[in-house]
Amino acid sequence: MQSRIEGHDHHTPQTVLKAALQNTIKEAMLAIDTISTFNTLSISYREQIAIEDCKELLDFSVSELTWSLSEMNKIRAGSKNPQSDGNLKAWLSAALSNQDTCLEGFEGTDRRLERFVRGSVSQVTQLIGNVLTLYVQMHRLPFRPPRNYTNATTTNYDDDNNGDENGDGRDFPKWMTDGDKELLVSERSNNNNGMHVDSVVALDGSGKYRSIGQAIFEAPSYSKRRYVIYVKKGVYQENIDMKKKKSYIMLVGDGIGKTIITGNRNFMQGWTTFRTATLAVSGKGFIARDITFRNTAGPEKHQGVAIRVDSDQSAFYRCSFEGHQDTLYAHSLRQFYRECTISGTIDFIFGNGAAVLQNCKIFTRDPLPLQKVTITAQGRKDPHQSTGFTIQDSYVYATRPTYLGRPWKQYSRTVYMNTYMSSMVQPRGWLEWYGDFGLGTLWYGEYRNYGPGSSTSGRVQWPGYHIIGDASTAGFFTVGRFLDGVSWLPATGVKFTAGLTN
Repeated sequence: MQSRIEGHDHHTPQTVLKAALQNTIKEAMLAIDTISTFNTLSISYREQIAIEDCKELLDFSVSELTWSLSEMNKIRAGSKNPQSDGNLKAWLSAALSNQDTCLEGFEGTDRRLERFVRGSVSQVTQLIGNVLTLYVQMHRLPFRPPRNYTNATTTNYDDDNNGDENGDGRDFPKWMTDGDKELLVSERSNNNNGMHVDSVVALDGSGKYRSIGQAIFEAPSYSKRRYVIYVKKGVYQENIDMKKKKSYIMLVGDGIGKTIITGNRNFMQGWTTFRTATLAVSGKGFIARDITFRNTAGPEKHQGVAIRVDSDQSAFYRCSFEGHQDTLYAHSLRQFYRECTISGTIDFIFGNGAAVLQNCKIFTRDPLPLQKVTITAQGRKDPHQSTGFTIQDSYVYATRPTYLGRPWKQYSRTVYMNTYMSSMVQPRGWLEWYGDFGLGTLWYGEYRNYGPGSSTSGRVQWPGYHIIGDASTAGFFTVGRFLDGVSWLPATGVKFTAGLTN
């Protein structure tokens, strides 16, 4: 009798979930091994890059599943922290989408190799989908704001003054938290001015490095503390790929239009969209401040990403993202943008991260003839994913006929709140992807926007489109609730509003 009870106890929903996760990690690792063998085939340059993408993306999935397993073990040991639910949903949501990005890399090929790869990754996708569904069903609780959350908190740092008058890294930006300042105190220095950034990049040779890539390469791996790289003004022509082992790195520039990182990689050169990024970042806790990220490939080159973000709990403050098609690739995980500028032509804010853009300026640029300008293409593919885009307290400065977004994937989710819209935002607001794809499953919303293009009277009549009438629905998409931002943004030193503004 005793053993039957013990046996029964081994099949709690938690143990089933844990076993499913372990099995999924094994399958993902197996898929990496299988896909690695395709490199020996005679394949095109684009296919070679797509295979490398797939290996890296599956490796992302292995990490995200491993974090999830570790979090579940902590919960079972009785040490659940209030952020566990948000963490697990974010990580499983990201892991579910990586395989899709892998397959998208074969666009522009004869698809022959894609069929083999699809066979390897579809099982992984199915298993992750099962784990996410099981987890969400086990935790069907109403979304509660974290404790000490108030509806309209703005954390105020003195963000108008850099605090570093000479631009030489001797002083700290005043918006940096005390905790981060302490971490940067030089242990070797005995004088009171011993605080400094960890490394300086300068084109003129006045810093330790002349290239940002080199500074990042020599930064510590798997760091648990913030590592600050100050990039002096100048135009840095580099493509930078910050791998996931480079955690808690912060890039500080001299300002938008002063510190510029630029590249021109694009789809027409044979790159996958994933690899066109001027800066790609996948280490946890990345922060950038006062920098322009640029992709100069014009509209005729199709996809050309300025920045791709796979960094969980990352923040961007007073940065500019400049490109044409696919400028800002909010690929996965939780991201926050404050007082940033984004410009482009088609789907120029896209991906399947959970991203909030606050007090940002969105500018449209000239597309090719017959192209339609669309701001967002959010890529949520499963109703259980905790992903989506919120554009809050921002400004849409459209200078040509513009649509707020279109559904790249079936459960695409995007909300505009308290945002100014110029007259070139089209009366119908939103655009189809093709036919009626996703129109009943997407979730698009508008709440208390203003300006000549904000009238909702002529908007689309899709089942998934919502004119949000109540603050509680809008509140779901705020930093405090949508990103669990109150638990991690204060440590970044970036100013933010947790809830709705009046």
